[in-house]
Amino acid sequence: MSFQLSEEQRAIRRTVREFGEAEIEPVAREHDENREYPHDLVQQAAEMDLVATGIPIEYGGAGMDLLSSVVVTEELWRADPGIGSAISSRGFGSTMIERFGDEWMKDEWLPKIASGDAACASAISEPAHGSNVAGMETRAEQDGDEYVLNGNKMWITNGTIADVAVVMAKTDPGAGHEGITAFLVPTDLDGFSAEKIDNKLGIRASDLAELILDDVRVPAENVVGTENAGFYQLMDFFAAGRVSVAAQAVGTAQAALDAALEYAGEREQFDQPIAEFQAIQHKLAEMATTVEAARSLTYRAATYAMDGDDQLAAKFASMAKLFASEHAVDVADEAIQVHGGAGYVSDHPVERYYRDARITKIYEGTSEIQKNIVADQLL
Repeated sequence: MSFQLSEEQRAIRRTVREFGEAEIEPVAREHDENREYPHDLVQQAAEMDLVATGIPIEYGGAGMDLLSSVVVTEELWRADPGIGSAISSRGFGSTMIERFGDEWMKDEWLPKIASGDAACASAISEPAHGSNVAGMETRAEQDGDEYVLNGNKMWITNGTIADVAVVMAKTDPGAGHEGITAFLVPTDLDGFSAEKIDNKLGIRASDLAELILDDVRVPAENVVGTENAGFYQLMDFFAAGRVSVAAQAVGTAQAALDAALEYAGEREQFDQPIAEFQAIQHKLAEMATTVEAARSLTYRAATYAMDGDDQLAAKFASMAKLFASEHAVDVADEAIQVHGGAGYVSDHPVERYYRDARITKIYEGTSEIQKNIVADQLL
């Protein structure tokens, strides 16, 4: 089965790469060191239809398919994972709105998200519950024609900048995963607050926060989809989320490889570039092979997800996420080794790539969870 990109997708790659090289790379280190959210770059990206790329055209989005969106994500993260994260995650939660929300939700929020005028957050994880989504403790109790939400959400991307959040909460606490409901929650409501998490290892230009929900009241019409069906709605696009993380890992690994290739051609030892030593050549060859394998698996997983084969999509998305994330860390580690001592300081970007790559092994399901999913499909 071939996974060659179409001419349109190759054009998308060229466009994003040019944007990354011209606008993102020159300021990447500054945003990382200052932990500064790239508001101006996000707006530029939105004007180029690079924000929430899957939002349909009728709502102001680019209407890209998953593979095209994967290419965008890969190139943004190749330019810089932190800024790439800020741009590619700007629409977190919008897929839930687009797929399961009422028409008024789509009309009100999707055009704003696509244009960059609003940011969206997806609030699932909690301080004590990450991979165990069914164990969440946030509650939503109906009170007349409103629901009252109480609880804490942790590790929420866009937490302090979001204008709206899709919040998962228990409406039937005794029903486990069958008692979870998604709610559309504007962040300016009374009782909603966010505390920024600033001490991250990597992707420091991306916003992260803990959300506190203290008697937040939302109208009953703000239920996204069907009451108590939130878990199943999430499952509907978990494969796409994991493929996107695989694309992040591929982009980061490619950036690390690019940096190692450039440095090896410039750095001289014993009167010759270190790229002429076989030991370095073998490292670069293995790194390049790994990146291409991860990219191929990621594109294949994206294709299965688009084809609608849920079983194959789940298996290959987890395979891609597992392989790409684990090896992105390995490739970044080898890139540091090629740089030697120079790779251990911030004068070169490879130390940043190493820090940034690490998160891809954790969110959207840890590597251990991905192994469980793949094993379930095999046995």
